[in-house]
Amino acid sequence: MDAHHPLQPVPAGDARFVARLKSGDAEAFETLVRKYTMPLLRTARRFMHSEEDARDAVQDAFVAVFKSIGRFEEQSQLSTWLHRIAINSCLMKLRTQRRRPEEDIEQYLPRFLEDGHQVESSVTWTESAETILQRTQTCDLVRSSIEQLPDTYRVVLLLRDIEEMSTEETAQILGITANAVKIRLHRARQALRTLLDPHMRGAA
Repeated sequence: MDAHHPLQPVPAGDARFVARLKSGDAEAFETLVRKYTMPLLRTARRFMHSEEDARDAVQDAFVAVFKSIGRFEEQSQLSTWLHRIAINSCLMKLRTQRRRPEEDIEQYLPRFLEDGHQVESSVTWTESAETILQRTQTCDLVRSSIEQLPDTYRVVLLLRDIEEMSTEETAQILGITANAVKIRLHRARQALRTLLDPHMRGAA
């Protein structure tokens, strides 16, 4: 499924459907929840550390939708708006949880000798990191490796490489500078490569 359009748009009559939502039509909200729960849950599962947390984030997202539907701009696509709210819900939950202390990403980065060469050179992969990342939904190895990254870096990698948001969009949603996004993304990709390299080495 194209990450740029992770949810299918509401079919013809979208404007009428949105109008029903804005008027507080209970049946319309029931339809919305029924149609979008599973797509939003798939998104939430990428960000949250447990199924329970993912479901809670989706529930919070629908509450936010109910409260803010009046501010939805008609020219925007409803599915895109819902997707952004779900991601925001996940990020808010991650910020408030603080269940595990933030790990230092240095342990996952490649180590270098004084002459600038890597302590252990990386093997040449048959696929690019970007190609492997695009198969994340079906690749348990990549998913588990991404899960090992500290949240500060994991979230940036998810937003940029999986959700395919731009640097500017990512910076805005996280409240950081575009330069900080670039730095975190570079380090996250480096760390992911280090985590995957032993497996790629074995398959080479």
